[in-house]
Amino acid sequence: MMLTRYERTVARRYLWPGRGEGIIAVVAGFSLLGVTLGVAALVIVMSVMNGFRAELFDKTIALNGHAVIQGYGNRLDDWRRVAEVARRTPGVVSATPLIEQPLMSSHEGRVEGVVVRGMALPDLRGSAIARKIVTGSLAEVTPGSGNVAIGARLAEALGVQVGGQISLINPAGPSTPFGTAPRIVSYRVAATFEVGIYDYDNTFVVMPIADAQTLLLLGDAVGMIEVKTVDADRVGAILAPLAPQVRGDAVISDWRQMNSSLFEALQVERVTMFIILSIIIVVAAFNILSSLIMLVRAKTRDIAILRTMGATRGALVRIFLMVGMSIGVLGTLGGLALAWIALRYRQPAVDLVQRLTGQNLWDPSVRFLTELPSRTDPVEVTAIVIMTMVLAFLFTLYPALRAARTDPVQVLRYE
Repeated sequence: MMLTRYERTVARRYLWPGRGEGIIAVVAGFSLLGVTLGVAALVIVMSVMNGFRAELFDKTIALNGHAVIQGYGNRLDDWRRVAEVARRTPGVVSATPLIEQPLMSSHEGRVEGVVVRGMALPDLRGSAIARKIVTGSLAEVTPGSGNVAIGARLAEALGVQVGGQISLINPAGPSTPFGTAPRIVSYRVAATFEVGIYDYDNTFVVMPIADAQTLLLLGDAVGMIEVKTVDADRVGAILAPLAPQVRGDAVISDWRQMNSSLFEALQVERVTMFIILSIIIVVAAFNILSSLIMLVRAKTRDIAILRTMGATRGALVRIFLMVGMSIGVLGTLGGLALAWIALRYRQPAVDLVQRLTGQNLWDPSVRFLTELPSRTDPVEVTAIVIMTMVLAFLFTLYPALRAARTDPVQVLRYE
């Protein structure tokens, strides 16, 4: 939309209402504020939702892989053959033996439910846990040493520190004439870790796979094979040829099946929040409409004079479109700036509010993650900007056309 010099001059004049037009300025100001807050709210919420999903996905995949080949009864005896078959499957990056078993742990009278995870030493050293050690050293966790690494939240719940002893209780212990006796083994805590997912930090006890086999009386068996592929979104198609080869020994579950309810809930919430917050921008666009209608009514005589001086209907349409679109553009830029500031300082802001109110606004036991995440998608931001501009244009079009239809003869005949 190309404007002539005088059209730009008139449009700039109308952006600053004159004396006696304060109410128009107030309505226009609310329109600008509404667009700013609407754009900022949409960008902030969508970035947090994307960050939550991405962080949860990345950390879950880092610990559990793209899929697991789970042995029946949590026992996979022929795991070496299964792992080799998985590694030869096109698209598979790695196939790692694992043991995961829920047990009980105790320390000085405190008892907590845990998940014992047994990993081969090279896999343990290269895992996400190795990169998230808080205290102690993972180098001390070696086969036969009696040392383990536990989640930082679990250490807090048990009241144990590095160097302390915890007891792991396996209810499926050796059989006796009086029934099955629980198997209780003590381990030294050599390290604590915090991967950022509350459920893992609050339950995981990690040890070498040989020690886990001894604790759980598995012999040479493992519980599952963790599989990583070249593309998490195509994991089902990649592992489809593997399913017939492990049938009867194990079942394959990918990350979507293991976390389907959580990720589906996140997607529904994400779409719902986008729709609800878009209403803010629609309301702001209505404010633009009302302010321009008031401006057109206030400037009826000026419009008539412009028409008598040779201004075309198209020129008047362009003038008022520029006024409305200027509010939309300024509000959008302000919203993007406000969103950037809010996302940049999101965690300090949450911490400050928590200290001032004494309330835990981000409870990791409910939110899964220990910190407020954020990941801004440029495509979504572009879509938000386009949507705002389109709404501003549509709601500006009616008053612009109404101004263009002003009949100078009817307006000036009694002047």
